[in-house]
Amino acid sequence: MTSDLFESSDTEPLKDSEKTGSGYQPLAARLRPRNLEEFAGQSHVLAVGKPLQQAIESRQLHSMIFWGPPGVGKTTLARIAASHANAHFLQLSAVLSGVKDIREAIAQARQHKLGGRDTVLFVDEVHRFNKSQQDAFLPYVEDGTVIFIGATTENPSFELNNALLSRARVYKLRPLATTEIESVLTRGLLALDNSLTADEGCLALIAGHADGDARRALNLLELAADLAQEGRITAETLEEVLQASLRRFDKGGDAFYDQISALHKAVRGSSPDAALYWFCRMLDGGCDPLYIARRVVRMASEDIGNADPRALTLSLEAWQVQERLGSPEGELAIAQAVVYLACAAKSNAVYSAYNAARAEVLQGHSEEVPLHLRNAPTALMKALEHGLEYRYAHDEEEAYAAGENYFPEALRDRQYYFPVDRGLEGKIREKLKGLRGRDKTSTIRRYD
Repeated sequence: MTSDLFESSDTEPLKDSEKTGSGYQPLAARLRPRNLEEFAGQSHVLAVGKPLQQAIESRQLHSMIFWGPPGVGKTTLARIAASHANAHFLQLSAVLSGVKDIREAIAQARQHKLGGRDTVLFVDEVHRFNKSQQDAFLPYVEDGTVIFIGATTENPSFELNNALLSRARVYKLRPLATTEIESVLTRGLLALDNSLTADEGCLALIAGHADGDARRALNLLELAADLAQEGRITAETLEEVLQASLRRFDKGGDAFYDQISALHKAVRGSSPDAALYWFCRMLDGGCDPLYIARRVVRMASEDIGNADPRALTLSLEAWQVQERLGSPEGELAIAQAVVYLACAAKSNAVYSAYNAARAEVLQGHSEEVPLHLRNAPTALMKALEHGLEYRYAHDEEEAYAAGENYFPEALRDRQYYFPVDRGLEGKIREKLKGLRGRDKTSTIRRYD
């Protein structure tokens, strides 16, 4: 008995004549490609001679993971692969299925294996399965009971078990180009109604708003067709359809982290214009401005540091403006901070020094505090020579105790902080160089 939670198919990918129980089938489903010739995009993995194209055409399938944004053909590609190999096709949804459904799918696959036929087990949104559910596939992938194909919008290296990843090849699928989506829309227009027309530029406008997602583009076309007057899709028609923002921004997903990474790298690379672009993209996608404000504070310390300490102050103030005023005033303050940071002198010297000092602490021994640096608030501690021979810097020439050591004896002369010769840090560099020169020539050298 087939579970309602997964789809079993012995046929080719869905045909135009196939209908759902209600008699209606979305345009995207009706136009699902049946072979690689009809498939749009992904030439980087499907061009002649590419490994995936060869595997499908030669019918020598292996377990694989399709990683890419929605609407780029992950499910369709799995169906085409199964069809070419004349394999039984089973589809599970990781959102709805559990271990029971996995067992039922495996039981079906075993029956087909006994009959000499392979089974492609396709798991949509496989990243939503937990570790134990993912592990449940491993024995059956290894013994050839199923050819496993998983689809995910999330980075597999973060979301999938290493054991499963090691048994499957990952193919990264890309958003479709606008021209590729326009081609799909042209087919869609004919499939809807031979008499339906679209004014010049309308299909390109839909393709642009689809943001690389062919399924979304076809859904928009179908909506536009419903609203079309006298069988004609116009700019006015699309104005009603394209009201909401449709750009990709999956909070907590790859698009989210990729965009904040791009913003950070643009600031680090001193590109205020690109930094502003990614800042606005994140806001447009619904990102909390306070999250960006926190990250901007991080950038100020990590990438500007003491080259321009004002960057940290300005970033903190922008965060406060956002908290106190909200949008849109707060977002303008964050934009100001982003531009300032991008234009500021750069130094990661403090960031590198912090990491080096932290690594020393984590890997080293618990060194004792030297006696002369210890606190001596009681007579007993003084008797034990705590604080003995401590040199008070303000009593020294230029308030610097040349030759003094503030490290544990075993770590004397360690250096973690190497200021760069940019911005204010250039002056800090020269000062420290002079102080270290005085240390070397001082006649008072502790531990010598």
